[in-house]
Amino acid sequence: MSTLSNTSQNVAAYLLEIGAVALRPQDPFTWTSGIKSPIYCDNRLTMSFPEVRNYIAGGFAALIKASYPEAQVIAGTATAGIPHAAWVSDKLNLPMAYIRDKAKGHGKQNQIEGSISPGQKVIVIEDLISTGGSSIKAAQAVEEAGGEVLAVLAIFSYELDRATEAFAAAGVPLQSLSNYTTLIDVALSQGKIAESDVALLQSWRKDPASFGV
Repeated sequence: MSTLSNTSQNVAAYLLEIGAVALRPQDPFTWTSGIKSPIYCDNRLTMSFPEVRNYIAGGFAALIKASYPEAQVIAGTATAGIPHAAWVSDKLNLPMAYIRDKAKGHGKQNQIEGSISPGQKVIVIEDLISTGGSSIKAAQAVEEAGGEVLAVLAIFSYELDRATEAFAAAGVPLQSLSNYTTLIDVALSQGKIAESDVALLQSWRKDPASFGV
């Protein structure tokens, strides 16, 4: 088993343990879009657990060293990606910046806080990938500032086809420390879901709009 696989399982276990992720296949959550979802994810909770946040930062740092050693800046997405970018940049002793969802309406009207110089190679840190829209916008903001985005790295991904297609269309590499498939496997092994729930959970990833209809 590869190191990334081990990391993926461990991150999934941590997220389940602290309640950052919950699975309710028989009693789905409702997203603001109205879509029914058997999963709820709030990775902001990881900030409150030093062991968990340190493990995540270590996972990101190891991934960057292995796959993107040329990285020069770590940029977090506002707001949930900011603390993780700070911890990762500290581990790697690299400059940090963060990216707003849009430019400020006052002052210098910055969308990026911190310094990204033209030509610098940037890793964007995100907490969660759902459809991928906001993460791609952040990456594009970096590129508009003259930076080169090596990849968007996330703590967790729902693995939705819509996100995969959006990142491919934008030409932005995406990797996550853990994902929906691994989470289901870990939750099943821990007895948090039943074997009979697995097919239902997998059907949501394939077609979220029709789940629970």
